[in-house]
Formats: sequence, structure tokens, C-alpha cells
Amino acid sequence: MRQSGVRGEGAPDGIATPHAPGARDLGWDDGLYADGAGGTDADAHAEGGARADDDGREHPPAEGARATGDDAQDSGAVGPDDGRRAATKLREAAGKPERGGRARARKPSLARRILRWFATLLALAVLGAAGAGYLYYRHLNNNIRTDPLNIGEHKAPEPTPNAAGQTPLNILLIGSDARDSKENQQLGGARNTFGGAARADVQMLVHLSADRTNMSVVSIPRDTLVTIPQCTDPDSGKVYPAITTPTMVNDSLGRGGPGCTVATWEQLTGIHIDHFMMVDFAGVVSMADAIGGVPVCVDANIYSHTSDGHGSGLKLTRGTHSVKGVQALQWLRTRYGFEDGSDIGRTKAQHMYMNSMVRELRKNATLSSPGKLRSIAEEATKALRVDEGLDTVKKLYDLSTELKKPESDRITATTMPYEYVGARVRPKPDDADQLFRLVREDIPLDGKAAKDKTGASKEPREPDVSRDPAAPDAQIAVQVQNGTRTATLAPSQGRANGVAQALVGKGFSHAVADSSVLLTQPRTVIHYPSADLEGDAQRVAKALGIPLTSVTRSTGVSGITLIVGSDWRTGTSYPAGGAGASGGADDDKTPDSAEAINGADDSQCMHVNPAYTW
Repeated sequence: MRQSGVRGEGAPDGIATPHAPGARDLGWDDGLYADGAGGTDADAHAEGGARADDDGREHPPAEGARATGDDAQDSGAVGPDDGRRAATKLREAAGKPERGGRARARKPSLARRILRWFATLLALAVLGAAGAGYLYYRHLNNNIRTDPLNIGEHKAPEPTPNAAGQTPLNILLIGSDARDSKENQQLGGARNTFGGAARADVQMLVHLSADRTNMSVVSIPRDTLVTIPQCTDPDSGKVYPAITTPTMVNDSLGRGGPGCTVATWEQLTGIHIDHFMMVDFAGVVSMADAIGGVPVCVDANIYSHTSDGHGSGLKLTRGTHSVKGVQALQWLRTRYGFEDGSDIGRTKAQHMYMNSMVRELRKNATLSSPGKLRSIAEEATKALRVDEGLDTVKKLYDLSTELKKPESDRITATTMPYEYVGARVRPKPDDADQLFRLVREDIPLDGKAAKDKTGASKEPREPDVSRDPAAPDAQIAVQVQNGTRTATLAPSQGRANGVAQALVGKGFSHAVADSSVLLTQPRTVIHYPSADLEGDAQRVAKALGIPLTSVTRSTGVSGITLIVGSDWRTGTSYPAGGAGASGGADDDKTPDSAEAINGADDSQCMHVNPAYTW
């Protein structure tokens, strides 16, 4: 059987037969592998051969064009009858009659055979790479460890979508001090704590705005005194009762896992958290190595070490250094040596590291450096523990795509405003609530107002009165919740019941108190779940003197829900000029005590405590 290298060869006269897939069928340009490769379409026309357009369809020779049998077959033509007759006459005139009624195929050239083998091997390599890519994808997925997002009795309501249907993203970053492995024990020290309950020594909330134009980061010092809700360990089923006396926030991690830290944050801030990511000592080291180093700065020589053996061991000379591996972990853990030696200085150093890391990732982790990408992917999937909503590489990649949308100069890092209580700290009244409210209401911490399509700042306006008429007061069902708790004040007792009874006295006979939850809500709000209840919700607001700006649609409620905020801790009538009635620019300013740092500011340098310089 003679060898065939082009479509149509070996077919009965005038019949095209199916062909085995060639290089062109696999996406390659098979024109490179034809006999006499290097010819052009113009050559094919000149010889009368069939040609294939870019779309892969073949066209017979133009009428009257001359064609030899070899040309006709090499071109891939099926061989119409008139073409065969012309070819036969030419052969007879040259003294070369057909053998067996067919022209003998030319033996493929060595170059052609080599190219064909190369194309085959390359195609196999591509398929192999695709298979290997899938296997590697599965490998990365298997690296990922997950825990439930929220295992506490407290869950904050989901945010209301903006006019475009977008919602913000809130991710809690947790740094664990677990000594649950030989490597973590060696890196963390304190050998007497091996196998003990892990603590959340680093806690940062990353807020990505609904329109993806800006990002806010809020850190909370590990020594912050808070209350912790009841949590249930997802593995053992053990129930950890709520702690109502002030307790260090980092203890939340040891009460069932990161889901309890999430619940504690939601109780403290009223901010709904969508995801968490947790990393331990070993994970920080491996991630820092994968990134290739993160630039940090100190304003003097520093050695974090005390005479009795405390300190991270960080030793740097004055100026900027690229830290990675163990040194990066030392930087993140240094308390003895920065600022006043408290956890506050460590928090600032962590901000510097995070901002610098974001800049490095934007600069280096691109498709132009696949080796770095692969290394980061490998280490990240092994180092991170995430919630069940981030259980695949694709989900992590999609999240990273969202997080890189804001430019560095629209990233603002802050520390929760605090005040000292002995050696510990607690949220600073008013300022901490203000910061949490700005994040909760998706207001940029950099003070840059959202822009409309023309580039002008969007000015807030009073909502329109609903076109949907309200039902009679006696038919409107209202659930009232107590949100008067603040970062520093216990909830005002009986608020939900008191306001519900006030509504009943005004004719809203279906108003009831929900005393099962205690929320943190600086501004009194009324939520409704669907457009057909907007008029009813506005009617409730009008009856109590609550401004329409406090009436919002929310998917987090099943009916009209009034949350009595800390701006209304007493009385049955909403106070005139209450916080919900304002909303001016001054009210949306980030407190100075939050010590905001812009993400693009690479001039930051940590102040070294003189007692730890050399």
C-alpha cells in the first residue's frame, strides 16, 4: 500500500474519503509539511492546483488551468475527471503512461518526514502538558485545607447590593501562633506551649469595595479586649460558651478554630465576613520565600532581643532591607524593638509588610514569570487554611483577580482606634465605631468619593418616597432587634422590646421584639427584603421619625427588620438630629486615631525603640 501524505490520495475516482487528522486539524499549519514546502497560494494558482483558504475549505483549479497528476495530488485535490484527462494527455506526450490508471506517488522527502514526526511529537507534548496541567491543578486543590466560615452564634447581616447589584467583599486574614508541628515549634519558640491552643496573633480585615475601586484594611491588636460569642467546634462538637467579660481577641482562635475568630469580628464590628485565610509560622516563611523577599525599612539599627531571652531575634541595620523566610517571620512578630514595645508597634510593622508585599506581588507575580507563579501557587495552597467557599484553586484565583483591581494608591491600611486598659487595649469609643461603620457602609477610607460616569463626585441624596403604597399600619409586620452594643459599651437592655411596644402603641400591632440576637449597629436602620415591602418599611420609619436614608433593601432579612442602633439607646422616639439623619462629609471621615497608611506609600520606615538599637 503506498504511502499517502495528503488528503484525497488513494480515493476512488471522483470520491473524497474521510482522512486521518493531520497537523492542520490539530491547529497546526500543515502547509509547512507539503512536498516542496515554501510555495505560496500564488504558486498553487499558477500550477492549477487546488488551494485551501484560511477557513480550511479547498477550492478546485480555475477553469482551463493546467495541472499535472503530481500537482493535482500534492495539492490535495480530489481529482475531477477533466483534470485527470488533462494529466493523462500530458503524461502520454512526455512518454510516461499511467501505471494501473494512477500516477505513482513521490516518496516523501527526508525533510518532510522529519517535520511530520516533529509535528506529531509536538502535538503529543501539548496534550501531555495539558494532562500534566490538570494533574497539577488537582495536586494544588489537594493542598488546600478548609474550615467552616462562622461557627459562632453571632452572624452579621449581609450588605445591601449597590445600584449596580454589586456587593463588597470582606476577607479576614489570620496569623496563627500554633506550635502544632516541629517546624512551627522551632520557629515560634516557647517550647512549653507545644500542642497548646492556637492564638490569632495577627488579625486583619481586608475590605474590597463593591465597585472594586478601593480597598480598606483594618488591623486589630492581639491584646484588644473584647467579648467572644458562643462557638461550636466543627470537629468535636464541643460548645464553648460565650465570654461576656473582656478577653483578649486572640483567644478566639482556640475556641473551635478560625470560624470563632470570624464570629468574634462580626459581633464586634457588625461587618459581614465573606471569607477567611489563615497562615501559621511555617506558612509565613514559605510564602515569603516564594515571593522572593519583601522590602521593609527601619530608622535605626535594631536587635529584638532582651536579656531574659524575649524578642523575635530580628537584627537589621538602618535602612531598607528585603526580608524573606525566617527574617520575614521575625519582622511580623517583632514587638520588643518597634515604637513603645507594645503590640501597636507590631501592628504598624505588619501594615508596612503587607503593603510592600502587595506591591511586590503586583510587580513580580505575572504571566511573564511562570516559575514564580508556580512557586507562589504551590506554597500558598500548602500554607493557607481557608473557609469552605475557597476550597479550589479556581476560587482562590478568582478572588485574587478581584483583589488586584484597586490600584495601590486606593488601598488604605488602618489600625482600629484604641485606648489603653493597663497593659491591654480596648476599642476607642466613637472612633472605633466610626471606622467600623465606614467599612460596613462601603465608604472609602482614603476620603475619595465615588465618581459618576462624567468623573464628578457622586453626592448623596435623600431617597425617593416609594411608589409602592404602604399597607395599613395594623397589617405591617415588623421585627425589632437590639443593636445598641458598641466596642466599649454593653447593649442597652430592653431596647428591642421597648421600641416594639412603641410601634404597637402607634398601631403597628404586628411589631415584635427579637431578643435572640444582640448586634453592634452605630446607626439605627430599617431593612426590607424586596421591593414590594419598601413602602411599608418607609411607613415604619416615618412613624418613628427615622430618616429615609436609614431605610435600605437587604437580602439578609426575611421581612421588615428594625435594628435599634447605639445612636438611640434610650426613649421611644428617634432623637432629632440623630446620626442617621446626617451623612455629611465630616461624618464619613476616617478617624485620625486609625493612623491610615496609603498602600502606594513606600517611604514608611519603622521607628526603632532606642533600648533595642546597637
